[in-house]
Amino acid sequence: MAEVDVLVTGYVREGTEGDLVEPTISLVRSADVRMVVDPGILRDPSALVSALAERGLEPADITHVFVTHHHIDHTRNVGLFPTATVVDVDSVYAGDVWGGHAGDGHEIAAGVRVIATPGHSPECASLVVETDDGVVVLTHAWWFTDRTPEVDPLATDQEQLAASRARILALADLVVPGHGAPFRP
Repeated sequence: MAEVDVLVTGYVREGTEGDLVEPTISLVRSADVRMVVDPGILRDPSALVSALAERGLEPADITHVFVTHHHIDHTRNVGLFPTATVVDVDSVYAGDVWGGHAGDGHEIAAGVRVIATPGHSPECASLVVETDDGVVVLTHAWWFTDRTPEVDPLATDQEQLAASRARILALADLVVPGHGAPFRP
């Protein structure tokens, strides 16, 4: 079975010069796949490298990066993993190859698949991971542990987002939101 480990618990707070933002960044392991999810902006990128080192890994050990969507707060540090294959809602990026994949339901590794969950942005996707403790869904359908904001102020389609949230809740035993600690539905 696959494993999920939260490396960095994210947040969004008001700051004096703008919002202070870090995404929740996770590590997913399944067989020979070691994947980092949403390596976005960080006050100190070495915190991510340190979190990996605590688990016996370095950036070169990461085989895949998954991005839930293409907002910079979730993608900025993809470059920390130059040899990793990057996967999103419908594409696979490896070296100089920009290829496609099957989209909704695409299996990255045993027990690890992509589902389309639009709403926050049209290209939003979630990662569904089957673990010994149940199904974990890593997503940006919610920002925080308390499932707020209920109405996403940045959503491109709130109705799509509501449908995506319902789909996730029907699957998940544990949800890892975009900027907070995991929660149980």
